[in-house]
Amino acid sequence: MAIPRRGALQAGRAGPIEIPMSTNDHKSIVRIARDNGVSTELEPVDLGARVRELRKARKWTLEQAASQAGLARSTLSKIENGQMSPTYDALKKLAIGLEISVPQLFTPPQRDQVIGRMAVTKMGEGAAHATATYEHELLAETLTKKQMLPYRARVRARSMEEFDGWVRHDGEEFLYILTGVVRLFTEFYEPVEMRRGDSAYYDGSMGHNVISVSDEDATILWVTSLT
Repeated sequence: MAIPRRGALQAGRAGPIEIPMSTNDHKSIVRIARDNGVSTELEPVDLGARVRELRKARKWTLEQAASQAGLARSTLSKIENGQMSPTYDALKKLAIGLEISVPQLFTPPQRDQVIGRMAVTKMGEGAAHATATYEHELLAETLTKKQMLPYRARVRARSMEEFDGWVRHDGEEFLYILTGVVRLFTEFYEPVEMRRGDSAYYDGSMGHNVISVSDEDATILWVTSLT
């Protein structure tokens, strides 16, 4: 049995979407995206190959790179050949020696050719997904391996009692109020009333929920990081 949702969003010309009785608002937006066929996985990075590439880009020998990083030549050789997993201290030394940050050691190399990816989502043509408290519209759903997940949401909830506990998910999140007035509840802060043009940036793993305090359902833009 399913209950037709009120004010259903349209995905292209598709008809109204129904809300399954088993809908659980704990489901993260990342999971929702995957359920809608959006790949959010990042390409794995071979640390050894990455370190070797960075070294060779500087035209350094193993000895020179090891000296710059304050590591033994044998240690650097084992790292490059995947024969040992470096400690965090070794990673810091490598990053300092290569004059980059530690996260850049795990960043896939940029291609010589610029690949200009873009996705345009017209109003109302995003991938719709309804829950008991929100109507999500996933944006740019055709792009795979995203580092951010943007989506528009209509806030249907009017009280915290409508949620089955806190919503939590990986990554950080940016919230921007498009219309109406909402109240943002978070696990570690006092509730905040927010109006059109207000925004908040917070840790997605911190429990959070948003309710509308307007006569009409509020609409918001959410952007969730996937890294």
